[in-house]
Amino acid sequence: MMIKKIEDFNSVFFIGIAGVGMSAIAQYLKGIGKKVSGSDRYFHADEFNKTREQLENEGIECFVQNGSGITEKTDLIVVSTAIEDTVFEVKKAKELGIPIIKRSELLAIIAESKKTIAVAGTSGKSTTSAMLYQILLDAKLNPSIISGAGLTSIIKTGKIGNAAVGKGEWLIIEADESDGSIVQYQPEIGLLLNIDKDHQEIDELQDLFTAFKNNTRGLFIVNQSNTLAKKLSADSAHDFGFENNSAGYSAENFKQSGLSLTFKVKGEKFEMNSLGQHSVENATAAIAVANQIGVDLKICAESLAQYEGIYRRHQILGKKNGVWVIDDYAHNPAKCAASIKACQPLAKKVIAWFQPHGYGPTRFLKDDFIEEISAALRPQDEIWMSEIFYAGGTAVKDISANDLIEGIKNNGKNAYFIENRNNLLKTLQPELKEGTLLLLMGARDPSLELFCKNIFENL
Repeated sequence: MMIKKIEDFNSVFFIGIAGVGMSAIAQYLKGIGKKVSGSDRYFHADEFNKTREQLENEGIECFVQNGSGITEKTDLIVVSTAIEDTVFEVKKAKELGIPIIKRSELLAIIAESKKTIAVAGTSGKSTTSAMLYQILLDAKLNPSIISGAGLTSIIKTGKIGNAAVGKGEWLIIEADESDGSIVQYQPEIGLLLNIDKDHQEIDELQDLFTAFKNNTRGLFIVNQSNTLAKKLSADSAHDFGFENNSAGYSAENFKQSGLSLTFKVKGEKFEMNSLGQHSVENATAAIAVANQIGVDLKICAESLAQYEGIYRRHQILGKKNGVWVIDDYAHNPAKCAASIKACQPLAKKVIAWFQPHGYGPTRFLKDDFIEEISAALRPQDEIWMSEIFYAGGTAVKDISANDLIEGIKNNGKNAYFIENRNNLLKTLQPELKEGTLLLLMGARDPSLELFCKNIFENL
């Protein structure tokens, strides 16, 4: 049978449930009362997996990827774009005659069941969705969200943080252009943040976003400060922009002091803990949507003042004894350099710490790490590294993080190796004076989040 609407199925199975896009939809469906289960190639019989535990805590049954979770009682199978037809579980589902749909098709079906706000654009979708969710929550509109990144405020409750079910009529989703699925949605409100060359060529993107505009039933809101997005404007009075007088919602008087941003929209003053102009544009987009569905600008301002960001994306842990601490997912040479540079306007001195991931990648990128990080550091800044994170397997351990440090030192910069990261705080403590910013960088090591939190708490 064809699955056309959310009432057409009750028991759903996700192949690849641990992926961020899949787990979000799985949690949402569980939250509205469906029977949800799934498997993932990262789940192994006697091995702890945090995502699995978090899903099971929500009442979602998780299986090893061997077909045991799929039975005659399953009435829908969901696959992500990454799942091949050759996967054993897909074959089993076909043998049993169970309908199989892609994640994006299911999201389109869910979107049909609510008043949906679809957030689109080549960057900033997760952040803007999170800000908008926070505003609607604080405005007592009880929204729902299906997102591509965990919201810090939800993660704090022990959940994955990329989905929430509210009793209200609004649902916020991210409409993704990278796989072309954006053309499947028919939202009540379409929000277009920007169009920059990313996954596809510009003319291809222009076609996708034009279809998105044509499929939007109600308000269509674009960024008047982005050249290509502006071309798709339906009515500039509904649009947003940065210091842009043609937009109905324009961010004015932008100032950054430390990690505090201030700006005004329609005369209302906003203050947030965040970084840079892109954050202000994302916030103004969220304000434009919220205000046009009836949320007072004052409530928007109170809400954004409390906004806590999304998981480990330049996440501000806070300020203690005059020292800001930022946790970032940067893990390749360009991202590490960009992360250091983004922090420099905020502090007289940036002390960055980085833990490279994997011996192979570190060896491959060694020269780039040395050059990019050296170029990013000012004379007063410092880079510290701990030994490479090793996830297991048969790696040839013929390189050390210290080799990167020696290379950066040879370029005349302040670089230090501290083999065990647990000694970092004790060693740095005398240096962490007022006006210093501590930037902690690294990815893929699940224990990093806790490590960064502990550093901040014990500062």
